[in-house]
Amino acid sequence: MAAGTPLGLEAKTFMAAGDLVPDAVVIGMIREALSGRADDFMLDGFPRTIAQAEALDGMLSEVGAPLDNVIAFEVPRDELMRRLAGRWICRGCGRSFHETSNPYDGSACSVTGDACDLYQRDDDRIDAVANRLDVYEAQTAPLIDYYRSRGLLRDIDGSLPLDEVQVRVVEALS
Repeated sequence: MAAGTPLGLEAKTFMAAGDLVPDAVVIGMIREALSGRADDFMLDGFPRTIAQAEALDGMLSEVGAPLDNVIAFEVPRDELMRRLAGRWICRGCGRSFHETSNPYDGSACSVTGDACDLYQRDDDRIDAVANRLDVYEAQTAPLIDYYRSRGLLRDIDGSLPLDEVQVRVVEALS
């Protein structure tokens, strides 16, 4: 979108209306992004549905860049709820805090000099997080079996400490 490509501008119109960007547009954007470097890439948060995975498979086949690995981070739902619904952001400087892992320490906002004015984004509220996880279970979780059946899935315990998760990701991609 920032580059002003036709696909980026098309995606922007859907997003501005609050709609999901159609799969064909997203796949086209990925095709453009992989142009000239299709042998060394990582996707994060895509695909989200079986239809997107099938479209991605077709596109990657066209450019000769099959997937080597797919990582699935396994984290219990209650831990995801705790992590996702605990974020708070300063309106002034944009610094992010978390109720348990990075609590607000009373420090001053780097923009206003006053105490941080914390707010919680709508999509970080507990009801929105629960809905996102329900949508994940219905639409995205089936990708686990889709990629497992192809021998591509690498399960990683995402509830481990961050440094251990990083080690396991590197191992999975090696």
